[in-house]
Amino acid sequence: MTKTLDLDAIEALACDALRRAGATLAQAGPVARATRLAERDGIRSHGLMYVPVYAEHLRCGKVLGTAQPQVTQPRLSAVRVDAGHGFAHSAIDAGWPVLTAAARDQGLAAMAVHRSYNCGVLGHHAERLAEDGLVGLCFTNAPASIAPIGGQRPVIGTNPFALAVPDGAGGARLVIDQSASVIAKSEIALRARHGEKIALGWALDASGNPTEDAEAALAGSMCPAGGQKGFGAGLMVEIFAAALAGANLGLDASPFSGPKGGPPGTGQFFIAVDPGAFSGVAFDHAITRLASAISDQAGARLPGARRAANRARIEAEGVAVPQDLLDRIAAA
Repeated sequence: MTKTLDLDAIEALACDALRRAGATLAQAGPVARATRLAERDGIRSHGLMYVPVYAEHLRCGKVLGTAQPQVTQPRLSAVRVDAGHGFAHSAIDAGWPVLTAAARDQGLAAMAVHRSYNCGVLGHHAERLAEDGLVGLCFTNAPASIAPIGGQRPVIGTNPFALAVPDGAGGARLVIDQSASVIAKSEIALRARHGEKIALGWALDASGNPTEDAEAALAGSMCPAGGQKGFGAGLMVEIFAAALAGANLGLDASPFSGPKGGPPGTGQFFIAVDPGAFSGVAFDHAITRLASAISDQAGARLPGARRAANRARIEAEGVAVPQDLLDRIAAA
């Protein structure tokens, strides 16, 4: 049984649940907005299904619902945000105007966020930079879940990076959003909740053996995309989002699921580039040509095109939400 909700209702539902669990409006609002955007783009694993987890973490103290992010600017092009163990989204919002102003003034700027938490769909933050006319390159680390090739003990998390490029008209021409793992861990958690199998090659069990069992995968480790290349990409993200940001390494972060452990204290690192400071109008010409070389081919699509197609459909049709999920949110 499902109930169809429009995006306004989804945002309100998420916000109300987080407020009941102890979050201020300043903390709950940005997360509710991110939940709306995830459902709008068809990314269900980062949408309403995460709201009961957020509420649980507010109640057990993994996330501090009254946190007030602190923004400093130690250098002209360097922005630093202490999330105070609150939601990443409010910390990112707090530093955003300083980051974008610095990027326009200096040509390039970066923002590091520490004592943070899961930031949702990383590509949405990169896309937001593109909407501001900037090239956005974003990193976020996660609790360790990927072992190095040849090893068995997880060292880094699924650690996504995202890149978005402005289209010159207030939007993003393309958005690349990919994790170091074959699949996002939240996708395995979604299948575990529904008792569904996962594909072989997605994860290993606790003994290091390939598994189709989602529960066994959650107790084991994720497989890096592209073998050692995926692990290398995840290690790069760990250096930016944890080491450079001054956040916890994935090795030291508590899980993003369940009540065990204190605040995860993970981090984010955002780089914003004003293309006009480097190649001027040549940038837009080059991106237009590059994008056309991809999209003009039958059967090919630009990164982010599927999400864009989902938006038009879901904004018109709404989102079919399972009743059991609505019940879990109501009880959160």
